[in-house]
Amino acid sequence: MSKIRITKRFTFETGHALFGHDGKCKNIHGHSYSLFVTVLGRPISESSNPKFGMVMDFSDLKKIVKEEIVNPYDHATVFNKNSPHLELANDLKKRGHKIVLVEYQPTSEMLVIDFAEKIKSLLPKNIELYSLKLQETATCYAEWYAKDNE
Repeated sequence: MSKIRITKRFTFETGHALFGHDGKCKNIHGHSYSLFVTVLGRPISESSNPKFGMVMDFSDLKKIVKEEIVNPYDHATVFNKNSPHLELANDLKKRGHKIVLVEYQPTSEMLVIDFAEKIKSLLPKNIELYSLKLQETATCYAEWYAKDNE
């Protein structure tokens, strides 16, 4: 049977600041992100399987992405914990703010790499992560493709 790609879109609101950036993004600001997750596999051919005809149940993909990406990042502020922003992040956290600390500059490019690793590790063995598209604004996005990262 043919391999098929399926895609699910997720949305979340996240703030960040890019320490050392030479433009406006050095300031804390937020985005309404859209994350397009595309997986690749063969539709299940056993008619007795409740997922017959599906590559992967969209609800199973939703569970993985919501737990690993959407829930932690939605309405959070992301900071590079290896920058002076760590002090600000800790202060905000003490005041009840939702903070995510990462090991990298929290650009769309670096976030999409991180998200790919998290999602790949939780997919069923017969399903491959094909691509991710993280849209930061109406006109800007970063893409990750498995074939570019083999």
